[in-house]
Amino acid sequence: MTRSEDPLPPVPQGDTRHESKDQRMDRNWNELLQELRVLQTGVQIIGGFLLTLPFQQRFGTLTELEKWLYLVLVVLATMTTGLMLVPVSLHRRLFQHHVKSRLVAAGDKIVKSVLACVALLIAGCAWLIFSVVLGPEAGTAAGASILLALAALVLLYPLLSWSPKYSRLEPKSGTGSDNQSP
Repeated sequence: MTRSEDPLPPVPQGDTRHESKDQRMDRNWNELLQELRVLQTGVQIIGGFLLTLPFQQRFGTLTELEKWLYLVLVVLATMTTGLMLVPVSLHRRLFQHHVKSRLVAAGDKIVKSVLACVALLIAGCAWLIFSVVLGPEAGTAAGASILLALAALVLLYPLLSWSPKYSRLEPKSGTGSDNQSP
């Protein structure tokens, strides 16, 4: 695929940025990297928390299910951290190949996958903590409830926010300083 054949979504109606395709792709790429930076901090904190657990006195009292849940969460935290490295690796591999729109599209898919992994990680940690503190039934209830709440926030809310009703609320003209990524 040559540079002129790179897929590019249409510019949203009312977009007042007046930027070139290259400027738009650079902005989109920078926004993806910012999102990954925010996610990285949360995953590092959760991963650090998980890594300290085996050295706690109560760790030996975990049930078999809790120990397996712990190990699954360690793997999930590790793989999520690794998944966040993929856009950087792609960028290094594709640097100066003039395929920024393909890089942005791939980065978008990766960030969506990372969001799903982080939601699972958060719900799993809640499940483990509630299970240890209050028992397995409370752990299952807390983990499932938090996973449903996160699914609603991460999946459903953005879908509902992107409706014609909200499009009509956008100002007809503006300075172009708001951050409306396609």
